[in-house]
This record gives sequence, C-alpha cells and structure tokens, in this order.
Amino acid sequence: MGQAEPIPRRYTVAEYQALEERSEIRHQYYKGEVFAMAGGTLNHSSLILRCATQLMAATESRGCRVFAESVQLMVANGEYFTYPDVMVTCHPADVEAARMVQHPVLLIEVLSDSTAEHDRLWKLFRYQNLPSLRHYLLVSQQYQGIEWYRRTESGEWTQSVQVAPDGQIDLPELGCSLLVSAIYGSLKIPLVSDNKPRGIAS
Repeated sequence: MGQAEPIPRRYTVAEYQALEERSEIRHQYYKGEVFAMAGGTLNHSSLILRCATQLMAATESRGCRVFAESVQLMVANGEYFTYPDVMVTCHPADVEAARMVQHPVLLIEVLSDSTAEHDRLWKLFRYQNLPSLRHYLLVSQQYQGIEWYRRTESGEWTQSVQVAPDGQIDLPELGCSLLVSAIYGSLKIPLVSDNKPRGIAS
C-alpha cells in the first residue's frame, strides 16, 4: 500500500486509535507520527484478494482467521501500528479480537514502486521481531515472483524467491501451500523468464 506524508502533529496511541475509529481512511502510526495510507492499483487489489481467498479456504477449518488490508496490526508493543495487505493468525486472542491483531503467523505485502524498499527492509526488520511470525511474503506486481522470508525452528530467518509458475510456498503451520501460478492466475503480469526487461524500450 502506498505511503503518504505524515499528518503534522504528534499523537498518543489513544488519540490515534480514536482517529481510526472515526476516520474513513486508514493511517499508520509510528512513535507518535500518523501517516495516511494511499490507495493501490487494480493489480494490487486483485493480488491481495487472490492470496486472501486461497488462505481462507485452506485455514478456516483450523480455526484461523485471514484479513485483507482493513485490519490493524500492533508491532513493537504499540510503537508501530499498520495494516498489512494480508494477515493470517491462529492465536486465540486474535481470533476473538474486535479490531486488532497482535500474533500473526503469516504477513503478506504486495509491492509497489513507492513502497518496495520500505516493505523489504523497514517493515521486515520490525515484523521479524514479532514472536509469532513464521512467514513474510512480498508479492511483486512487476513480474510473477514472490520473495519468501521464513523463520526456521532455530529462530533464524531465511530468504528465497519463487518465480516459476509451479513454485510452491509451503506453510506447514497453516497446513497448506501457495502456488505462484494460483496467486497470479490470469493477471497480465509477465514471468521473470520473459526475454525483454520491463521499462526498456525496443
């Protein structure tokens, strides 16, 4: 989701939450600063829906919940609040919560030109400190490709990239897998193996 300029004042967490309850747009919060969240492209929305729909079908019987864009995540004990593109939680406190998730097992962000480095570095650094998180996926809109960060049993984070249509992302905590081809479906997004790089003239 796109970034915007901060609203020019500092907020307490209580003031921020009151703003969110009455606002028609969503805002991120970081250490007192509040940032309005911009809208995304049609492909951005479609990729979010495709991911969320597949995860919901696969995890509902396990008592997990899947959220897309409009549910708040608390990070770093209330230092940072945001709205991930897709979020899955199986934690009992989250399943019963009214507005906010604190213990996600999977987070997904769909990359855009304006937020790719922010999602890849700034958010990754903070998300990795969530004890419950096992998987963080970055879904490209430029090519069919998914960056997959996962926490091993030893607590170390590993990273790989799935770009083949039959590439598979295994999510054992959720009892399912995601296929690259299923995420992108019929969207007109090229494969990495296409010969001509995007943005380069003939």
